[in-house]
Amino acid sequence: MTKPKSTGTVFHVGGGDARQTLAGFLRAKLDGASWSRVQKLVRSRHVMIHGNICTDVARRLQDGEVVKVLPEAAVAPPRADDVKIVHVDDAVVVVEKPAGLTTTRHAEERDWPARRRQVQPTLDELLPSVVQRFIDGRSRRAPTPRGGPPRGGQERTGPRRLPPVRAVHRIDRETSGLLVFARTVPAERILAEQFRAHTTQRRYLAICVGRVEAGTIISNLVRDRGDGRRGSADGEEGKRSVTHVVPVEHFGNDYTLVECRLETGRTHQIRIHMAESGHPVCGERVYSAPRGAELVDRSQAARVALHAADLGFVHPVTGEEMQFSSPLPTDIVLLIKRLRGLGAGRRGVRRPPARLQEAHPDSPHGDGTPSEHRSAGPPPEMAPPLPADDAPDVGDDDHLDDD
Repeated sequence: MTKPKSTGTVFHVGGGDARQTLAGFLRAKLDGASWSRVQKLVRSRHVMIHGNICTDVARRLQDGEVVKVLPEAAVAPPRADDVKIVHVDDAVVVVEKPAGLTTTRHAEERDWPARRRQVQPTLDELLPSVVQRFIDGRSRRAPTPRGGPPRGGQERTGPRRLPPVRAVHRIDRETSGLLVFARTVPAERILAEQFRAHTTQRRYLAICVGRVEAGTIISNLVRDRGDGRRGSADGEEGKRSVTHVVPVEHFGNDYTLVECRLETGRTHQIRIHMAESGHPVCGERVYSAPRGAELVDRSQAARVALHAADLGFVHPVTGEEMQFSSPLPTDIVLLIKRLRGLGAGRRGVRRPPARLQEAHPDSPHGDGTPSEHRSAGPPPEMAPPLPADDAPDVGDDDHLDDD
């Protein structure tokens, strides 16, 4: 049987391999390894598909995907305890999503039995119990009224049915940061309309390759540029996509901490726009810089260095302007410290991380972006087609496409 090399063994899915299960594919590639051996490899986190750990032996493979067998088990994924509740009320819940957790399940996975879904749960599946524990904990911390709890106010015992949360937008598996979910159908409808109308406020922080200057990136994004990849298209085809970019800190000429404000929210918008501008987000494995670009990512970022730092929306019930901020997670903070050490020479802080709606006095957009850059269309060379694990498409709803 083929043994994984010290750096891992890579297999490319093509030809007759497509639509095979992961287990069947690995059995064939690993010289007829036994079913039990293959299942153990997959379930013990030794197998990646396009850079994402997969523990589902029954997952169907797609043409162009890359399967890697690791010599050592990968670090365990985030758990429910890693999800932080920022705000909760009867209509909405705002959370900080850790990197490594998918926001919602893909359409083709929604009919899976519960046991199979539990292998790799999504944020919206974990969140009802997280919210309930948060509310229960808050209730226990509250002072008891004189005379004891009101009738019927005693804590329930035994299992109970938890109402689902309703996704109105999402961020990629590897992206960390803020998300809002609706807790009622009316709230879902109102919030979804805000995301469709692009009236929400979203600011991301990212570490990108090269020296990035302020500008606005505008292009029409399409699902398939002709090679199975998402990207910008020439002409009127696709959906207009606008990303405002402002440098926060330069690490020499090699890397830049930038803030990206979304005027629109398409799937992988920031990642595509930054890559096509020649400054891919550190840790990017799906979208690459245009052919001939001299910039090389040597940051060794363990994941896409992108964080949803600010989120603003109008409360669907009260009409109140809601604004939330999330600090950079530890892994990105440590990466910044390391890049500061590597960026010997000129380093300057152009501007501190902006608060929501902070305006640049010379900007026609009022968003701190004095210049404009229009994407010159798709780069000539991109990475292999996007895997299902990293392509969160739910129909054609723009409000469920983000970053």
